[in-house]
Amino acid sequence: MSSVVVDVLEGGGLALSGGVLCYLLLWWKERSLKEARLREAEAMIGKARNEAESVLRDSRLAAERETLELRREAEAALAERHGEQMKQEQRLGEREVLINSQLKRVVEAEKTLDEQKVSLRERAAAIEKQEQELAVLTRQGLDQLQKLAGLTEGEAREAILKKAEQDATRDANNLARHITEEAKAKAEEKARRIISVAIQRYAGEHTFENTTASVAIHGEEIKGRIIGREGRNIRAFEAATGVTVLIDDTPGAVLLSGFDPVRREIARESMLRLVADGRIHPTRIEEVVAKVSAEMEEAIVRVGEEAVAKAGLPPMAPEIVKLLGRLHFRHSYSQNILDHSVEVAHLMGLLAAELGLDVTSAKRAGLLHDIGKAVNHECEGPHAVIGAEFIKRHGESEEVVNGVASHHNDVPPSGPLGILVSAADAISASRPGARSETLTIYLKRIEDLEAIAEAHPGVEKAFALQAGRELRVFVQPEEIDDDRAYLLARSIASEIENELQYPGQVKVTVIRETRCVEVAK
Repeated sequence: MSSVVVDVLEGGGLALSGGVLCYLLLWWKERSLKEARLREAEAMIGKARNEAESVLRDSRLAAERETLELRREAEAALAERHGEQMKQEQRLGEREVLINSQLKRVVEAEKTLDEQKVSLRERAAAIEKQEQELAVLTRQGLDQLQKLAGLTEGEAREAILKKAEQDATRDANNLARHITEEAKAKAEEKARRIISVAIQRYAGEHTFENTTASVAIHGEEIKGRIIGREGRNIRAFEAATGVTVLIDDTPGAVLLSGFDPVRREIARESMLRLVADGRIHPTRIEEVVAKVSAEMEEAIVRVGEEAVAKAGLPPMAPEIVKLLGRLHFRHSYSQNILDHSVEVAHLMGLLAAELGLDVTSAKRAGLLHDIGKAVNHECEGPHAVIGAEFIKRHGESEEVVNGVASHHNDVPPSGPLGILVSAADAISASRPGARSETLTIYLKRIEDLEAIAEAHPGVEKAFALQAGRELRVFVQPEEIDDDRAYLLARSIASEIENELQYPGQVKVTVIRETRCVEVAK
């Protein structure tokens, strides 16, 4: 364009003004800009077209991949469903086979039942016919019996019923005797189980009073000090003494619970000293418990030596004296066992002197007869046998050992000492008031025992012996036979169990004797 303008100026010799020239320059510049923009727009359109084609190509590829993935998932789901369908078809086939077999068995069972029904109808008809024949024969037999015996039908029925009653009573007595003998054979095992269950479940006043000790305290804040931070003091006390400390809402008291009376006494004395001292911490607890335990051991030996001296016996082995001292902390009902043992020793001395036996051996057997009760639970068996084995290991004579072992008939007595110890033990334990039983209650129990026995028909007289531990019943022999005597003893024992309250056991002995008296003239 610029060359055209120059040619015009040179060839035509035209003189153009500056304004026209500027206009032409502007027009040329604007056209150049439009051409540049047009080329830029075409370039952008081409670039956009390329990008659109790239995006479209990527989209197609992604769509194809997704389509392939979906197709694979669909094929897998279809295969899984096909597999489940095959399994269901297999299960249905097995179930169909099972149902067919069960149906076949049901059909066979129905067929068998039909056959049994027919057989039962035939048997029922035969039995009915036999019953009719039996009724006719029975009627004929009764008529013949009435003619032969000269009895009416009612009299014959009464005689038969009486005979049947006697037979049933005899069978019942034999069965009861057999059951009793079998029960005795299993009594020990069953008794242990019953006692174990009773100990676990029983929480009466007797258990509470005999397994706990109460310690009085002044002020409720002392309970917190006994417990200690996070319970460390109470745990240390229980570990040192072996008893359980009960801190409840009881005002002004702390309870100590444990079956071992010696440990309970040690714990009680230790708690009293700790409360009085005021310094309660684990180290101090261990020191006090150790000191009290040592003092208790000395006290046990001293009490045992005093018991030996009270019985008028020479010194015994230290181990026996120590175990005797432990009896001081045990009680049978309200009777102190060590005092009871000393009392039995004195009674044994008197009985032996009357019979001309060795008084010293008799006293030793009496004093040591309950020593097995002081042995801990690790030694199993009756206390008489445990005590006998203990004193035998520490030099006691065979005569004394057998007297201790046999005083409850756990072993047969080999001499008179076992029988004498049993008698002296019963005398001391059954003395009115010895075990918190007043004379009035004792006499009332004796009267009730005798009244229960005498209320039965055929009883001639009843006597309560051994402070109510045995009841001897004399019966009339013409009214009570041997079988009824056994039944009478069971009946009286059952009534005593249901109507009376008594310590220990009551042995019921029914005595039947026939006296034949003739006078020679």
